[in-house]
Amino acid sequence: MRRHQFTGPRTNDRIRVPEVRVIGADGSMLGIMATADAKRLAREKELDLVEVNPKASPPVCKVMDFGKFKYEESRKKRQARKAQVHVELKEVKLRPKTDDHDLEFKIKHARRFIEEGNKVKITCRFRGREITHPETARRQLDYVMEQCSDIGQMEQPARMEGRTMTCIIAPRQEIRARVAAQAAHAAKQAQREREREDESEGESEAEAEAAASS
Repeated sequence: MRRHQFTGPRTNDRIRVPEVRVIGADGSMLGIMATADAKRLAREKELDLVEVNPKASPPVCKVMDFGKFKYEESRKKRQARKAQVHVELKEVKLRPKTDDHDLEFKIKHARRFIEEGNKVKITCRFRGREITHPETARRQLDYVMEQCSDIGQMEQPARMEGRTMTCIIAPRQEIRARVAAQAAHAAKQAQREREREDESEGESEAEAEAAASS
């Protein structure tokens, strides 16, 4: 039978070394203590003993609210994921006979995708005997690249793939940096909003407790 594998730091009764170096809930150093005494100290404060540095000799443990700690760590990870820029590969499709008006419309789409931090694959599909004139498609792809050159750069030059000619345009470094900064700013704003909500909930609970005790 396979035993369950624990993840994360060891806590409370999972800490089985004879002694540990203890950090108090307020961050003060309490020194080296017998592990049993450290567990008892945590229980008296209705908190947990959490191993924060198992490689030290003796291991370092901290008295804390482990449930709250896990919640905060989870929130930090979610915050970090939101701050990351997820680059997608968008596609803009053309035909060798795409007229000038439609081509300009497609270019607007391509520019919008690039300004959002995404890569763009420009695809021109041939039908029938259109494939005998690949230079028409190449001119189109070159024109799209030219119109996007202020915000994009060629990542993959035009090349044939079956009955299509494709190229890939990637955002320039300054565009990627701007998008990353915007994502980080939005994540910070969301974090501040959550903190304000937590403070408001805490104040409401305190007012409710005060009203109940009066």
